[in-house]
Parts: sequence; C-alpha cells; structure tokens
Amino acid sequence: MALHLVYGGTFDPIHFGHLAIACAARDALDCTVRLMPAGDPPHRAPPGADGATRAAMVALAIEGVQGLVLDHRELERQGRSYTVDTLAELRDELGPSKPLAWLVGADSLLGLPGWHRWRDLFALAHLVVAERPGSALDAQLLAGLADALQDRWTRQAADLQSQPAGRVLRLHQPLSHVSATAVRARLAAGASTADCLPPRVAAFIHEKGLYGAAARAPL
Repeated sequence: MALHLVYGGTFDPIHFGHLAIACAARDALDCTVRLMPAGDPPHRAPPGADGATRAAMVALAIEGVQGLVLDHRELERQGRSYTVDTLAELRDELGPSKPLAWLVGADSLLGLPGWHRWRDLFALAHLVVAERPGSALDAQLLAGLADALQDRWTRQAADLQSQPAGRVLRLHQPLSHVSATAVRARLAAGASTADCLPPRVAAFIHEKGLYGAAARAPL
C-alpha cells in the first residue's frame, strides 16, 4: 500500500534545502511528497509572507519536479495550524490502515514536546526525520521524548509501508546549511540568493517586494 507522505512547514520562503529534503524523501520512500504550507503556525513567529503567497512560491519551486505536489489543506482551515489536527483529518480520510507519514526536520523533532498533543501524533502517522546541520539527533534527548521514541526508530523504509503509523525513520540526505532565516536576511540586504533560491521563486519575491527585497531583477 502506497505511503501518504506530507512535508509540512512554513516555507517562508521555500529554498533549495527544502527541495533537497523533499526529493530525498521521495526517492528513499518511493512515494509522492505533498508539501503543505502551514497556515497559522503556533510554535514560531508569524511568517513573513501570507499563506497564499507562500503557497504560490511552493508551486513555482516544484513545477515540473516529479513526485512533488502542493497541498493547501492547512491554508484552508481556520485557526491555528496544529499538526495533530491535520493528521487526524488525513487519517479520517485515508482510513485506519493506510500508511501515513509526516516529514520534519531534526530540529523540529527535538522540539516535539512543545507541540500540541504531541504524543497523539504516533497513533496517527509515522515520522520521517530529515537530518539538519547542528541538530544533534545522537545527543541526549529530553527524557520524555527519548522514552516516546525508544521503540519506534527504524532504518527500513518498508516498515513505514507495512503499518499505518507509529514508526520513526531517520532520513539521510545531503545536508544543506541554507535556512529560510538566512535567505530572508540576504534578500533584505540585497545580497545574492542564486545558491539558495530557485530562480522562479527569487523572481517572484523581487517582483512582489517580499522580505524587504527590492523590486528589481534578482542577483
């Protein structure tokens, strides 16, 4: 049974690091990756661009990329974007036996105890954890998190196909030091973003004057 894999995030803006993670997950798990921009994320400051704008940038970034699709689900919901609500909604639609997974960065996994009803996530979906520079997955985890993950780790992608939820897979992929925070800082400073933004996304940002970028051709 094909895995239903969702990659949630603010994508503020989407950059090459996001795309590398999505493509690595697509290839490792042999499935379509649904990129889902968050509407009103409760665990961080409000995004610099509104939901429709961030979704438009995701659409530009993944156009023509096989196996990556845009999912507007969280943008269409009113109120805060709690992952547990999104996964519960998806589980209701997919049924109890369909494999469902949520793709997150290692930094997000380490902060999982701060998420709304975080322990309920494991009954709803698998977690696929993308390694990130500076995120110490091998270091000492918070006690509650370590206990929750202890018997869930797997190295086998097939384990995510054979059961609907509850496993945690570590996704090995080329590590990128690109971050949305750094990209926004470069844009505001008028610095080049050629090594971190897809050209169509960079052109869109400059056209709209997003993140303090001058309305001119991108460098």
